[in-house]
Amino acid sequence: MDIGNLAIWAVMGITALVSFKGFDNVYFFRKYDFHIGSIRAGEQYRMFTSAFLHADPMHLIFNMYALYLFGFDVVWGMGVLEFVIIYFASLICGNLLTLYFHKNDLHYRAIGASGAVMGVMYSSIVMFPDKGLLLFFAIPMPSYVLGIGYLLYSIYGMRAKADNIGHTAHFGGAIGGLAFTLCKMPQLFQTNTLVVVLLIIPIVILFFMARSGKI
Repeated sequence: MDIGNLAIWAVMGITALVSFKGFDNVYFFRKYDFHIGSIRAGEQYRMFTSAFLHADPMHLIFNMYALYLFGFDVVWGMGVLEFVIIYFASLICGNLLTLYFHKNDLHYRAIGASGAVMGVMYSSIVMFPDKGLLLFFAIPMPSYVLGIGYLLYSIYGMRAKADNIGHTAHFGGAIGGLAFTLCKMPQLFQTNTLVVVLLIIPIVILFFMARSGKI
């Protein structure tokens, strides 16, 4: 196994181990989840540890499957170090944006690797926008359609507030992954101009809705 594969499988393995411990141990889950009140009280480690917890096995499987689909593209297109940087920078960007949006909601909680995975996904998409995927293993679509659609769904999740999944982190992660990739590969502005614009649209919608008080 080469170092690129090892890095991806290591992230997936550690995330799975921590998540399964959280499934069976409520104290462990609550100690390390993303909780605004606790973070503002000084427990900043939650900004990092919350990304290794998940709501249930399906949430975990969905995120790790997405990482599997897009992570190897990033390793191949940019390198192992860049993959690691994107993953963890997107993780932090996602939680920083969540903290910004919910700073006054001391009871707000969230968990999941979605922010980090979205950063990897957006990095892959902007490099390889025509990569084909099967939604629900049956519906073919290019990867950029999935990326845009998922962020639009995240806006719905933020408004509905029906679960403790970190929907806001999706946007922070996407911004982090996209920004890093474009800084590293500025030629993508010319070669994939339309895709860059399309990927930015959901992010613009989010901030417009936030500014308008609709989220």
